[in-house]
Parts: sequence; C-alpha cells; structure tokens
Amino acid sequence: EIEAIAETAEAEAIAVVDEGAEAAVAAAVQGTQGRDNSSIDEEFSVGNAISNFVDQAGFNGFLKGDNWKCAVMLLISFLLLYLAIVKQFEPLLLMPIAFGMLLTNLPGAGMFHSEFFAGGHVHWGDFALGSAGLLDYLYLGVKLGIYPCLIFVGVGAMTDFGPLIANPKSFLLGAAAQLGIFATFIGAYALGFEPNECGSIGIIGGADGPTAIYVTKTLAPELLGAIAIAAYSYMALVPFIQPPIMKAFTSKKERQIVMGQLRNVSKTEEVLFPIIVALVVSLILPSATALVGMLMLGNLLKVSGVADRLSKTAQNELMNIVTILLGVSVGATASAKNFLQLDTLKIIVLGLCAFAVATFGGVIFGKIMCFITKGKINPLIGSAGVSAVPMAARVSQTVGQKENPANFLLMHAMG
Repeated sequence: EIEAIAETAEAEAIAVVDEGAEAAVAAAVQGTQGRDNSSIDEEFSVGNAISNFVDQAGFNGFLKGDNWKCAVMLLISFLLLYLAIVKQFEPLLLMPIAFGMLLTNLPGAGMFHSEFFAGGHVHWGDFALGSAGLLDYLYLGVKLGIYPCLIFVGVGAMTDFGPLIANPKSFLLGAAAQLGIFATFIGAYALGFEPNECGSIGIIGGADGPTAIYVTKTLAPELLGAIAIAAYSYMALVPFIQPPIMKAFTSKKERQIVMGQLRNVSKTEEVLFPIIVALVVSLILPSATALVGMLMLGNLLKVSGVADRLSKTAQNELMNIVTILLGVSVGATASAKNFLQLDTLKIIVLGLCAFAVATFGGVIFGKIMCFITKGKINPLIGSAGVSAVPMAARVSQTVGQKENPANFLLMHAMG
C-alpha cells in the first residue's frame, strides 16, 4: 500500500511539472510572436552601432557647441610644437607645454577639468568622485607649488654664484632690470586687469619661467597658460629682443669697455653664500622661502663638493622629469575657454613690453654705474639683469665682443 501511494504521488508531481513546462513554452512562443521584430533589427543593426560610435567619437565633438574653438587651440599647439622642434625656441619646456595644450583640447578626452580648481582652490570632492583626468592629477604639482620649487633645486645646482660673490654690486643691475615688472603692472592695470592679475602679468618681465608659474598659480590661475607661454616664448626670443635696445641706449665707446678680471672666490665663500642668502631672504620675506630656499639648496649641493651624486641628480634626472610634468600641466590650463580671449592678446603684448622695459632698466642703470666708476663697468651687462640665465649673459657677451673682440663680459654678466 505504501509503495502504491508513493507511485501515485510521483505521477501527480510529474504531471504538474509537465503542465508548468507546457505553459511556459506557450507563453514564450506567444511573447515572441507578439514582439515587434523591427525593434530587434534596430537593436542589433550595424547602422545603429556605427551611429553610436560616431556620436561618441572625438571628431563629432568638434561640431558640438563652441567646440570648434578646440580645433583652433589644436592649431595653436601645432604652431608651438613647430617653434619648439624646428626653430628650437625653448624646446625643453615649450614642447611639453604645447603637447599639454593639445591633450586638454581634445573633445571628450576628459584629461583636464578647470572647474576642479575654480576659485583658486582644489576641490578634493570632485577628485573623490573618480571623474578626474590624468592632467588633473599632474596639475596638483603646479597648484600646490611643488614643481616650481623642484625646478629651482635644479637651477641652483647649475648656477655659479661666484661672479656675484666676487662683484656684489652687480646685483643692483638685476634690481634695476625689475623695472619691467613694475611698468608692466601699471600697464596691465590701465588695460583693465585686476591687481592680482597685474602682478602675474608683470612677473613676465622677470624673465624667469618657474617664478612666473609659481606666482600666477597663486594670484591668477586662470591666466596660467597664457602667461607661461608668453614668458617662455620671450625667453627664447631674448637674442632678438635685447640687442636693438642695448645698442639704442649705449654708445660705441661704452660697448667697447673692457672690464677687469674678477677675483677668485674661496671655497668658504661659496659654501656660506647659499646658507646666508636662504636665512636672510627668508627672514626678510618669508613668502619667498620656498623658491629661494630650494634654489640655495641646489647650489649648496653643488659647491659643497661632498654631494656630487645629489648635485648631478638635481641637474639632470630631477630637472628633466619635473620639466616634463610642469610643462604638460601648464599646457593643460590653456583650454579654449580660457585662452581664446582678448585678454590673451593683451598678455602677449604686455609680456613683450615687460622684457623690453626690463632690458632698458638694466642697461640704463649700467650706464649710471659706468659713470660712477669712471668707465670700469660696461653698461651691456645690465641687460643680463633679467633672469633669463644664461641666455641674457650670452647676449651681453656677443654684443660686446662684436664691438671689441678682446671683450669678455660673460662672467661679469652672469653676476
């Protein structure tokens, strides 16, 4: 009896399963028959796949809204690459800047988001969402002031302060050349720029790229791309900008002045100089400690004679790596929205004026020192007061030697 009951229950279970399966199959068949086959064709059609690909491609992005400006920025980046590679205008930094500009203006790439740094602050919440691009992360080195300071370590390791130590009064020529900064500040203010923007534009007259970047990232980050490009472009054009001004404000007799040989600087002086400068400058102007401190650290590595490995690393590997990161990051800020404005043209013109006035200030003060010392100082070295080291010093040497082949002004100009 038990076996009979089990067989009956099993048969009933099988019947129930068969009925359910038949119902499911019927429902599936009915659903398939009632479905619109055109939607299936549309979903899996090759044409629709191609259409989606085109919509998502960067080429189509140029046709949306104001993205045509991105195409203009790409052309500008090509021009800068040409100047860097073919004409060799500051190629070590102008090339990374141009390539960063190229990357940031590719529609849909999402490499850089200026809104993450709006208002002069880093919006860490946007980074936490995971939507940041590669250049956003690299730009943190600029925004936090890391790259310029590291660049100064390398600059210090490559700089010889011996001429300045041997002839301390030559630093006055450097101070006089800063006339370009103040004149440009006034000019920028007259053209309607805000005071903080005027300061950033004026620093172009100092002819020092890392300093211009360091100041601008703090005062006017929205102008960083235009100011960096103007600064480094004009630094490359120093051999063309300075000579006409130097010749216009000096006589042939003054250009022929032969300066005496500088005294030898002792090892003790060379070692104490960076330490004392770092202390004095930092106590007088604490805000300059980061840049000046790193500059003097690099120089101390060089002159100490006991850290050759660190000195060579600062001059080569560190300098080269940071230059790439700095250039690409700065170029990333040159988006179409920020760069294609009338203000950019004003900055470029003001930058040229800054260099010209800085050169003028240094040369005129050189003439004054020439008069005071009764002809012992050649005014041409005043043009090297701008910080385009060592290019400006070479220009002083070249112009002076053309007037008098026996003239050797390079080391005096380096001071």
